[in-house]
Amino acid sequence: MLSAPDRSMAVGRGYVSDASLRVADLPFDAGSRLSPCPHLGFVPEFAGKPEADTMEFTAATADQILAIRVNAGLAELAADPRFAAASPDMVEAIVEGIGAFAAGEWAPLNRKGDVEGAVLADGRVNLPDGFAQAYRAYVEQGWNAIAGDPRFGGQGLPFTLAANVLENLGTANMAFGLLPMLTVGAIEAITHHGSPAQQDLFLPRLISGKWSGTMNLTEPQAGSDVGALRATATPITQGERAGRYRIKGTKIFITWGEHDLAGNIVHLVLARTPGAPAGSRGISLFIVPKYHVAADGSLGARNDLRVVSLEHKLGIMASPTCVMSFGDNDECIGELIGRENEGLKCMFTMMNSARINVGSQGVQIAERALQQAQHYARERIQSARAGSPSREPVAIVEHPDVRRMLLRMRALTEGARALLYYTAGMVDRAALGNRDAQVRADCLVPMIKAWGTDIGCEVASLGVQIHGGMGFIEETGAAQHYRDARIAPIYEGTNGIQAADLVTRKLGYENGAVLTALLADVAAEAGEGTPLADLAQDCIAIARWMSAEASLDDKLAGSVPFCTMCAVAVAGWQLLRQARAAASAGGALARTKPVITRYFIEHIVPETRGLKAAAMAGAGLLYALDAMSLTD
Repeated sequence: MLSAPDRSMAVGRGYVSDASLRVADLPFDAGSRLSPCPHLGFVPEFAGKPEADTMEFTAATADQILAIRVNAGLAELAADPRFAAASPDMVEAIVEGIGAFAAGEWAPLNRKGDVEGAVLADGRVNLPDGFAQAYRAYVEQGWNAIAGDPRFGGQGLPFTLAANVLENLGTANMAFGLLPMLTVGAIEAITHHGSPAQQDLFLPRLISGKWSGTMNLTEPQAGSDVGALRATATPITQGERAGRYRIKGTKIFITWGEHDLAGNIVHLVLARTPGAPAGSRGISLFIVPKYHVAADGSLGARNDLRVVSLEHKLGIMASPTCVMSFGDNDECIGELIGRENEGLKCMFTMMNSARINVGSQGVQIAERALQQAQHYARERIQSARAGSPSREPVAIVEHPDVRRMLLRMRALTEGARALLYYTAGMVDRAALGNRDAQVRADCLVPMIKAWGTDIGCEVASLGVQIHGGMGFIEETGAAQHYRDARIAPIYEGTNGIQAADLVTRKLGYENGAVLTALLADVAAEAGEGTPLADLAQDCIAIARWMSAEASLDDKLAGSVPFCTMCAVAVAGWQLLRQARAAASAGGALARTKPVITRYFIEHIVPETRGLKAAAMAGAGLLYALDAMSLTD
């Protein structure tokens, strides 16, 4: 263990912690307790604190450290001078530290944010009390800078550890966690495509978290068809702003598009310049700050942009989802990032990072729903256990079907986490110049985004089911997880788009060799004749059929089941690696991880193999009815 001063320096600038601190030792104030009810057993009693969360949150520190060590392979990464600071002690300090911070600072605001939400009044977005203080503490303690470039004030640590920061923040408070998540995307775009002057001006403030970032793609008429956008960017040829552009247009679904938690908001906006080619080939990307920025980084007057309205949503109530208007007075000033007509290329740099982190949101909400379901199952007393000689009522965790649901929730959550950190490890290897890791990471991105968010919805739904009727009641909090989870399969490219990307682009890498090599690795390590190896071989067979025989319609028709199959195969492989490592290490994980892995391989893998027929069914049946007959 690190000493207290060393731990303080390790986890972020200004972070104060005790060397012996553990998440379980934090003085939680969940604001609710269980009281008996003659009809419902145990129900929440909020004691006059409806804004408080309904249960304690504990970071999944041990499982995260295992995934970082085994799936991301951080020790191997730390052997490179670039990541040499990521020693085992450093990793432990960061994972424990952010877990404690998330539990102590962000988790208590989760229920409050859901109940009160973000509110627009007089052109200002107001967040519930406590959000500004919690975000300020996040910035002051250096958490946003974990993977940032040291040239601009970052700590230069692997993306894997930054992903862990976001996992813990989002598990504590998914809506709030979207704020730093979008900033990560802006950092990526400016790092890879910004000019040196843009990097010097914007990156230090974004990396620190003092300023936040957004992505502005979607317009009312365009939806997911980015090529249909109409926002314009007119060059300024004279005056002090010559070389910049006047931006005009409306963007919708802009996450954290307006707020006062950060000193400035750096909007990255897709727009068209005059005479640009039609469609996606004519899109450029622009930096459009909320406040004008001088060369020394000081802030000037407000730019000509505003929030028009906030969307009324199913979930993530504390995340202001904005309709943004740029250039109402023809004075919204932006600057080009990258080259004209290459905006989509720049934006995809943001989106790849965002898609991994949205996949993480599936893990996040699954972990939170799982913890709440476990707590409820231990406390809720109902009925005698079938087959038991005793007729005394028992906690529902003793009933077989509840155990089935809890095991499924845990296996899916831990499997998705294993896939997340395996993907993150590939991203870090790609950053070190490993091309094989880069193309493998590209194949993994649609899997973690699509399957990760699908399991977030499934696990949150099972969490409601375990609560029974009380799960359908808002006060228990189980319903919030279900509502919050539902957005993740939609934004940053719907899961259908992710699956289409896998079969139309990623499958074509090296004529299919990249994806089939990944699946061959799964089969080889799983062992011939095992369910996991059989699933991997099924995936290889489908991939070859899609590459050699299937039409484009056929591939797209089977893309979603195929993506799911591939994701489950890789997740099962990574769980198997965890189980073997845990068994040799001893401790609590040596007892639990083999059981969780066995459930995944013996239950989830075989049912996933059943998707093979759908993956290879072709598109014929989908068009057996004309559009009118299908929708009438």
